[in-house]
Amino acid sequence: MFFEYPKLLWLLAVPVLMVLHYLYLGLRGRRPHMRVSSLAPWKASGGTVYSWLVHLPFVFRILALTALILAICRPRSSSDMEKVDTEGIDIVFAMDVSTSMLARDFKPDRISAAKDIAIEFIAQRPYDRMGIAVFAGESYTQCPLTTDRATLINLMKEIETGLIDDGTAIGNGLATAVSRCIDSDAKSRVIILLTDGVNNSGEVSPLSAAEIAKTYGIRVYTIGVGADGVAPYPVMTPWGVEMQDVRVEIDEELLKDIAEMTGGSYFRATDNTKLAEIYSQINKMEKARITIDSFPVYRELFSYFGIAALICLALEMLLKLLTRSLP
Repeated sequence: MFFEYPKLLWLLAVPVLMVLHYLYLGLRGRRPHMRVSSLAPWKASGGTVYSWLVHLPFVFRILALTALILAICRPRSSSDMEKVDTEGIDIVFAMDVSTSMLARDFKPDRISAAKDIAIEFIAQRPYDRMGIAVFAGESYTQCPLTTDRATLINLMKEIETGLIDDGTAIGNGLATAVSRCIDSDAKSRVIILLTDGVNNSGEVSPLSAAEIAKTYGIRVYTIGVGADGVAPYPVMTPWGVEMQDVRVEIDEELLKDIAEMTGGSYFRATDNTKLAEIYSQINKMEKARITIDSFPVYRELFSYFGIAALICLALEMLLKLLTRSLP
């Protein structure tokens, strides 16, 4: 807290002088009195309540005057606020939700690991707009570009396999993600394409979608998800769900071509730790320029002192009436 007009604090000398004058009058005996031969009876009694009450109205008058002077000095408080100006990066996740993403070479499975690590990535970038496109045999937009982190994370958690026709339409997924970025006016636009298979369906060729991304200056980071060799996959049998080893097939050459064509990079994730490292590396590569301007925000406090002065004046008047009614 500080005072806008600190020079007016000299007015606090007025209540000080009033207190001195009050004490001076008390010592001079200007109040009604009588002469007695001994003060012993009064010293023994320790005084009465009335003897203290008669001074309280003056005390509240001094407090009211002090609060009023402090209010006139305009007390204020300030706190620093930050205005963040970012360069602006739009990021769209293009995520494979084909049934092969249920393989258990990741913990607990590929799709759960991909969602959890993507959510951590989202939390680390509070100033970017992000969106989600998902694909299997076809593709759709799960979440358009937004800065609403809560909604984005909730929609990421709701991603599941089996909601659309099965397959791996990498071209369709990439084209959907590109369409979310085309109308963006951000200075940097990025797509993170994650898949665990080979393009085997869809109307759009992956390289054609990559060519469109290149035309609009959109970088594509591709991530191949899956262990080397084989991976355990849950299969429904007459005896329930059993784990069977299936061969991991990722079209790494295609993913490398897409990344190279658009100015991005290709990564291979074989477990949860490696996938987390990949997202951390992308996070470092795609840093937004942030300019922070600090400026003070002021809050007026004079009203509190004004209210205190009114309360003290009311108490003074109340005590005056009380002392007059006492015998």
